[in-house]
Amino acid sequence: MSEELKTKEKNYYSNLRPERLKEYIGQKNIVKNLSLAIQAAKKRNEALEHCILYGPPGLGKTTLANIVAKEMNANIITTSGPAIEKVGDIAAILTNLNEKDILFIDEIHRLNRAVEETLYSALEDFKLDIIVGQGPGARTIRLDLPHFTLIGATTRMGMLTSPLRDRFGITLRLDFYTLDELSLIIERSARILNIKIDKESSAYIAKRSRGTPRIANKLLRRVRDLAQIKDSSSINIKIAQETLEMLEIDENGLDYLDKKYIRTLMDKFNGGPAGIDTIAASLGEDKNTIEDVVEPYLLQIGYIKRTPRGRVATNLAFKQFTFKNKLSF
Repeated sequence: MSEELKTKEKNYYSNLRPERLKEYIGQKNIVKNLSLAIQAAKKRNEALEHCILYGPPGLGKTTLANIVAKEMNANIITTSGPAIEKVGDIAAILTNLNEKDILFIDEIHRLNRAVEETLYSALEDFKLDIIVGQGPGARTIRLDLPHFTLIGATTRMGMLTSPLRDRFGITLRLDFYTLDELSLIIERSARILNIKIDKESSAYIAKRSRGTPRIANKLLRRVRDLAQIKDSSSINIKIAQETLEMLEIDENGLDYLDKKYIRTLMDKFNGGPAGIDTIAASLGEDKNTIEDVVEPYLLQIGYIKRTPRGRVATNLAFKQFTFKNKLSF
């Protein structure tokens, strides 16, 4: 592939994300609240209040953070909770911020506790306390910080401590998208990727996207790959079906790991209850992957329940998978 084509391909992928609130599809209540807060902050000529975005992966938390920066005409500095290991790291970031800059911390629930405590005064008073020296001669220096906006993103709101959570003026929860919203996202992405797609195909892909735009765009790119291999200038239902069969994604959006999870729960543990550690060990997968990636969607479509004793497969899951077994014979 030539350098020109590689550059175009990179631009296609980066451009799939909307850059303005008016381009954002779905999450209507969040868009409305953010629009109101941004307009008010700009009218007062102030930095936006600190904002926390939470919800399952792939729903648009990072996209929204970048949109806020664009709408506020502000610079955005992006990092993640695990990347900020020491108090010195967060101090270096904060002291290099300018007035009204936006600091975006992804996976903010994974911040080091000492780093988190350093943030308290920075968020509330825009002051940074630094300890200079050691032992009896140590002293504290308080530095003034510019008025900035912290946007935190997390998939686990419950893991944030109360002191940190209470310092965010705006708290927004992202929900899974509807099929109509996902269809619109797929059609928009197809236009950006310069390939035609009919309504039937976009709805077909949307139904298998688990209510998540990131997955919808990922599936669209795989379908586009097959269309181009077949020298087709457009995506039709036949190409979409063939691609998703190759990817082992069924009509409910369940992939190999999802189906393996349910099979394990039903066959090895008689439908449960079974602890998450036991299930993860049986699957040979990381516990966090199961909790953050697999379970949210299975809970949403009603295939499993979380109980005090462990995970339980629902009657709907038994009915659906028993029916599939009968069809296979």
